[in-house]
Amino acid sequence: MTRAFLGDPTSSFTEFLGRTSPELLPAGAGVRAGELSPTATTIVAVATPTGVILAGDRRATMGSMIAQRDIQKVFVADDFSAIGIAGSAGLAMDLVRLYRVELEHYEKLEGAPLTLNGKANRLASMIRGHLGLALQGFVVLPLFVGWDRERDKARIFSYDATGGCYEETGYHAIGSGSLFARGSLKKLYSPAASLEAAQVMCVQALFDAADDDAATSGPDVLRHIYPVLITVSAEGARETEPAEVEAITRRVLESRALRPDGPEAK
Repeated sequence: MTRAFLGDPTSSFTEFLGRTSPELLPAGAGVRAGELSPTATTIVAVATPTGVILAGDRRATMGSMIAQRDIQKVFVADDFSAIGIAGSAGLAMDLVRLYRVELEHYEKLEGAPLTLNGKANRLASMIRGHLGLALQGFVVLPLFVGWDRERDKARIFSYDATGGCYEETGYHAIGSGSLFARGSLKKLYSPAASLEAAQVMCVQALFDAADDDAATSGPDVLRHIYPVLITVSAEGARETEPAEVEAITRRVLESRALRPDGPEAK
């Protein structure tokens, strides 16, 4: 301890103690900065033969507090792709904005858009560049979906904090409620489903996630806050109109009134 004290240049005893014996700090003093920023969850995606649906709930949390009730976590990235984010909300929003500019900048310079694989890999390199922040607790994990015009199919990509990129089959979910959302999609998913059926699957999955995960919100009928859904197909990427999402959500709520735990497994 003496050698550490004499060799440490800081004039702050709190910083010195945090580096040498953090367990001696008062409760809470050793909390990582990432735990003090709003966190966004949960995102789900379902692929069909004609496109892919990306959906996100609207809650951001800060510890046990609700930081925001109507945050948007899924966005159109370009004409044929979309991105959803979970993790540190502020950094995630900046990542989405920068990524959308990256895709637009590339297309303007090259005269053609990146391939879907190129878009997924570019996002992976951007996440890898945030590794230092991730080690401090500011983790951003996206879910990327798109229509591959070369293969004529919908594809889903997930990532880890080191920038690892993994293609998912059929459906996937990220965020604190992902375990429950994936369990829901496992019993609901059909490879031959229509885009309309996939939208209902996503809403059902988010509902199941909210049922068991406090950080995930269900639909707020009183405030008219519903999930955000994006459809990506051969016709392009578009965000579903709020009125349409509300109609889908209300149908799900009506069915849940008869069976609160959701539809039976097929």
